[in-house]
Amino acid sequence: MDINTLGLPLAVLGAVLAALLAGIGSATGVGMAGQAAAGVVTEDPGKFGKVLIMQLLPGTQGIYGLLIAFLTLSNIGVLGSPVDVSFAQGLMYLFAGSLMGFAGLISAKWQAKASVSGIQMLAKRPDQFAKAMIFPAMVETYAVLALLISILCVANIGKIAL
Repeated sequence: MDINTLGLPLAVLGAVLAALLAGIGSATGVGMAGQAAAGVVTEDPGKFGKVLIMQLLPGTQGIYGLLIAFLTLSNIGVLGSPVDVSFAQGLMYLFAGSLMGFAGLISAKWQAKASVSGIQMLAKRPDQFAKAMIFPAMVETYAVLALLISILCVANIGKIAL
């Protein structure tokens, strides 16, 4: 068995991990924030719009993971023309996907906690919506940084001569 035959499966695993882990983080985060939002809306249905936005914030990591998965699958020919993927390139795709997957998993959960706190803040002070959004938005920064690094990696792996 030639080690280079493992390049494609490793790259696909990177795409899967990006989408799966970031998706799990977002699903968990949106669920946590949704529970808090439902409690607020039970007491005051007029706050639905504001708490819905707060609930949606942890969902972006899943979108980022899906983006990296699509870029990876496109680059390796699963979504298009097949290309040869060396073992080294497969490892690089795996690491790039893992970066987004793990960063998305962790940041979505922490962003959810910040969103839940913001939702609780809106329950008592609905006029403080902008301030309530800043806290989870700060956590988003780190998911965006992971997305940027993953995009740079995935976009350039095929250009590396090995």
